[in-house]
Amino acid sequence: MSQETERGPIKKEEIKREAARKAKERARIARWDLDVAVFLFVVLIIVIILLFQDVGIGIVSPVAIFGLLMVWVVGWRRGQQLYRSFYAEELFRLEKEVEEAERKAKETKKEEKTLEETVEETVQRALRERWK
Repeated sequence: MSQETERGPIKKEEIKREAARKAKERARIARWDLDVAVFLFVVLIIVIILLFQDVGIGIVSPVAIFGLLMVWVVGWRRGQQLYRSFYAEELFRLEKEVEEAERKAKETKKEEKTLEETVEETVQRALRERWK
């Protein structure tokens, strides 16, 4: 990510927006982890066992609906937890990048100023030598 836009340095709001976007993307990918998949298969196995035991559809369907609802809730909660942690991580990383870019820019300006002073001193010394 570039630290400068055509309008100037990155603003705090832009950093927060970028951190939120990256955190949402990472959380969406990681939300459906192995625990949620195992829970979903357990629900499926329970439904299949109930059907093979000739349990009525009036009992099996609420069990299946409750299981799927639980899978969704667990996945949603996991996504929210991941989003919060990823957001804090991304925000910290982006703020560090901006601080580092600002520090480098200051160092570059300082070096340019020192170089200009050195050139100016050299020219003045040469002029003094000529006048002697």
